[in-house]
Amino acid sequence: MIRKLLIATGAIALTLGATACNTVKGLGQDIESVGEAGEDAID
Repeated sequence: MIRKLLIATGAIALTLGATACNTVKGLGQDIESVGEAGEDAID
């Protein structure tokens, strides 16, 4: 019983960690594209 709970908790943590990583990466790409658009507007 405890082993199954630990395995399930680990799987959930791994899934949430992978999702958060993708979210942060996407946010960085969005910020970068806004910066590039700002540079293009200034030039």
